[in-house]
Amino acid sequence: MKFTVADLLDQVPAEGSLETAKLEKILRLTNRSEKQTLDLALQGLNRLGILTIDEEGGVSRGDSNDLVEARLRCSSKGFCFAIRDDGGDDIYIRDHQLNHAWNGDRVLVRLTREGGRRRSPEGGVQCILERSTTSLLASVEHQDDRLVAVPLDDRLLASIELSPDDAAHAEHDKGPSVAEVVLDRYPVAQFPARGHVARSLPLDGGGEVDRELMLTKANLHQRSTAPRASLKAPSAKKRVNLIEQPALLLRGWTAADSPCLPAIHVAPHNGGTRLWIHAPAVAERLTPGNSLDQWLMNQAESVCLGEKWLPLLSAPLTKASNFAVGVEQEAVSMRLDLSSEGEWRDWEFCLSRIKPVAEVGADALQALDDRKPKSRAIPAALKPHKDQIGQLETVVFCARTLHQAEREEGRIELDLQPPLIEGLSDLNLISPDGDGHRWTTPLNVACAHSLLSVFVRQAHRVWEDHRRSLGLPAIVLDAAQPEESALNDVAKAAIALDVPLELDEDGAPSASELATALSGLASSRVLSMQLRQALPESSYSLASETGVENLAVVDASSLSTPADSGEDNQTSTGDLAATTGVTNAMDRLTPQAPWCCPTLHQADLVNQHVLCQLLNEGKDRPTVRQKEKAQLGHRGAASTIDWPLFTPSQDQKLSDVLRERTVQRLNARRRQVHELKRDVVAMAKARSAEPMIDQVQAGIISGVQSYGFFVEIPPSMVEGLVHVSSLNDDWYEYRSRQNRLVGRRSRRVYQLGDPVDVKVLKVDVLRNQIDLEVVPSETPAVSEPLPVSVSEE
Repeated sequence: MKFTVADLLDQVPAEGSLETAKLEKILRLTNRSEKQTLDLALQGLNRLGILTIDEEGGVSRGDSNDLVEARLRCSSKGFCFAIRDDGGDDIYIRDHQLNHAWNGDRVLVRLTREGGRRRSPEGGVQCILERSTTSLLASVEHQDDRLVAVPLDDRLLASIELSPDDAAHAEHDKGPSVAEVVLDRYPVAQFPARGHVARSLPLDGGGEVDRELMLTKANLHQRSTAPRASLKAPSAKKRVNLIEQPALLLRGWTAADSPCLPAIHVAPHNGGTRLWIHAPAVAERLTPGNSLDQWLMNQAESVCLGEKWLPLLSAPLTKASNFAVGVEQEAVSMRLDLSSEGEWRDWEFCLSRIKPVAEVGADALQALDDRKPKSRAIPAALKPHKDQIGQLETVVFCARTLHQAEREEGRIELDLQPPLIEGLSDLNLISPDGDGHRWTTPLNVACAHSLLSVFVRQAHRVWEDHRRSLGLPAIVLDAAQPEESALNDVAKAAIALDVPLELDEDGAPSASELATALSGLASSRVLSMQLRQALPESSYSLASETGVENLAVVDASSLSTPADSGEDNQTSTGDLAATTGVTNAMDRLTPQAPWCCPTLHQADLVNQHVLCQLLNEGKDRPTVRQKEKAQLGHRGAASTIDWPLFTPSQDQKLSDVLRERTVQRLNARRRQVHELKRDVVAMAKARSAEPMIDQVQAGIISGVQSYGFFVEIPPSMVEGLVHVSSLNDDWYEYRSRQNRLVGRRSRRVYQLGDPVDVKVLKVDVLRNQIDLEVVPSETPAVSEPLPVSVSEE
């Protein structure tokens, strides 16, 4: 189908009606078959009450206030939840209420049962707005007299019927392989899904084929070619000439096709520092709404695959906007004056023209960090930058000051070292904008991206403050507060490992307090991993002039209990805090309006468009007769303005760019790319584990569940499962409070953070599953003392 239900509903106005012929034109439906498909869709939506069709063929919104828009999230065990966009509780969907919706689909749900204190609300899928799966990886199998494709993603709870012509893909004469299956028809009524095999992919084809496998799994392997479109020349009228400023390019990524990043300049100023950050001027070169702009919206993100990138920008746009040493280039810039403690004193946004003087990489930064204070000797790695050593020292000082200020504000810091695996390359480095996580890594002054990420976060926060004061819209990156019950579980695990944890008077630990307590401990990594899982992921939301309209909410489907499942999530009186309420205010992620990295994220590009429209077209005085102009990019500009910044037509241009539907698409692609990155890293780990099969490895217990425990093997950080069924020397009980398994007879203990020797039994690279078994140690096992009276926890 050429359009989705979501596309259709997006065109129907909230008030009034739209002619069917006009709707056909908007959706670009030309032939009879496409128009008949639209008629069928309209009739179905009319029956559901979502749309109303009058006698003259006009289409208008129906009375469907009882329907909730959500994204479906399923588990491999068959539990499915609808994650609501409006911030409400996740809705449990029983299998017979799915109506053929699949994991990741956007749906409209009708509530059938209200939630209670210990159960999630229930509902049923009434309409599938948009399918997330158009092709998938599967194994081709013969089942009875049918040929079917069984998805490798066990969250897709269906098989796909294939034509007998695809039978050859069920044979594996040329080695193990999987098939890419394209969906021809989704399941409807009693008819199953149908598809065809597009190609077979070998499982032993090397790194390039592995990346293609992961791209296909994420449905990101088919990227359309960028349309040919002329680029606009950035305006020269209001640009500040900064070509004499010695701006620096901090280079961390090594891949030849890695995206261009902001340039910086830092200098001492009035007892503090003055920071300049220059972003590539991408938004000024685009025409909103044209074919290239729509193509960029569909791409949404740059994708890092380790040694290779899938860029967001088209090749001509990249060439036109990239920074290079010694080359003059347009930029969108911010000046931020800071005190010696990292406090904001003043700021200014402007359009500029810069000329970077040097590109500084990891070798130079490491040499600078190793250099003794006041040393006159210049290390070899620093000699190409000898004229910039003073500025680099100021860069490090400024980054340390801002980083310390963030920590004092309660920013969560987790020391999670990346896996040391050859081939991950750029994926081993943190993103210069931190990937929008609510937590940061410890500052590493020898890492270009670690330094740059501190400055980028400040720039994003400053623009959020500035645009809010002026009443400008934006796409904001935000996250909900973590659940207290999840933080309590981390605190219990820490206390069980004798971590000296101080709690407040209510006994409720904050995430930042937990992170501080875990810093520098021997068990820091395993507990930090537990804390990271307790922190909700950040997501985009649409911010109006008064604030954020749809704040990110906790994606708690993994924490919710299916109604009538027999599970009891009620917290006992011994818990550190109640499971309801809010956490410490410092756990709240300060909202950011990202704009510095338009080469990485479409959201940054959209916000940069708003910033450029302010600087280029914003009304800086009420009438042309008034000589004094307001400095729209300066701090405090809002206090001098009592007139509209834009004309109605200019306001409409912003409204067309910043739409709720846009935010939904950006969030969907953001999740898709994050899952892809995790899969690429997980597959690299699994590949590194293949040579370990039948070998004994030393590891650390990284997680404990009732069905077994997970073991992480450094330095590649491979993680596998020791299933409880393989522990045949005793019957082991799960102690959830202490994160341990305890043998009933031997009292032997397997606890989070314990060292253990394991043998690698099996590696499944596609499902990222590694089976381990415990190797008996020659040293006496840790045992739990026998209690006077044993009672079940």
